[in-house]
Amino acid sequence: MTSRRQHWEDVYQAKQETDVSWFQPKPELSLALIREHAPQTNASVIDIGGGASSLAAALLGLGYRDLAVLDISSAALERAKANLGADAAKIEWIVADITAWQPQCRWQVWHDRAVFHFLTDTASQDAYIRALNAATETGAIAIISGFAPDGPEKCSGLPVVRYDAQSLSKRIGPDFELLAEQREEHHTPGGAMQKFYYAVLRKN
Repeated sequence: MTSRRQHWEDVYQAKQETDVSWFQPKPELSLALIREHAPQTNASVIDIGGGASSLAAALLGLGYRDLAVLDISSAALERAKANLGADAAKIEWIVADITAWQPQCRWQVWHDRAVFHFLTDTASQDAYIRALNAATETGAIAIISGFAPDGPEKCSGLPVVRYDAQSLSKRIGPDFELLAEQREEHHTPGGAMQKFYYAVLRKN
């Protein structure tokens, strides 16, 4: 866990958020899926691995008020807070490794863009799934995305497990049903194209 945390601390201390390959000026597809499947702005939303992403800020702008961002890197969250200024106080910030995290409450929306795909061993995947189940209530929506089967084999120098929505749903298990899926061609700041899948699941 320590080496995993150190990797991401080093990334966020060495690079600006606009320099990392996963940077999006605005997370359009994530926002669209959240608005479609959880349109009530009183829905509680947690962004897993949110780092310095602008998703929480964009959700604030849309009127969502019960927001949390979890990341393994304190440097990433400090940068996100600085970008938000006074609005940072409206969001709960959680520094934790998802594979060791013990949620203290439950959310109605779980969003994860490219955390689960970094978990390449069964034990880490199982720990993530336990956290997902513990942190969501019945009827909750989980939006999970990562590299598609025809996407890159590595991200930020680390190997990933590539999925499509069906294989992701099977790995998450029977407590969640697959509602919808999308594909996205993400263009990195360096000009490369990366193919992502998005799976929308509902907790039974």
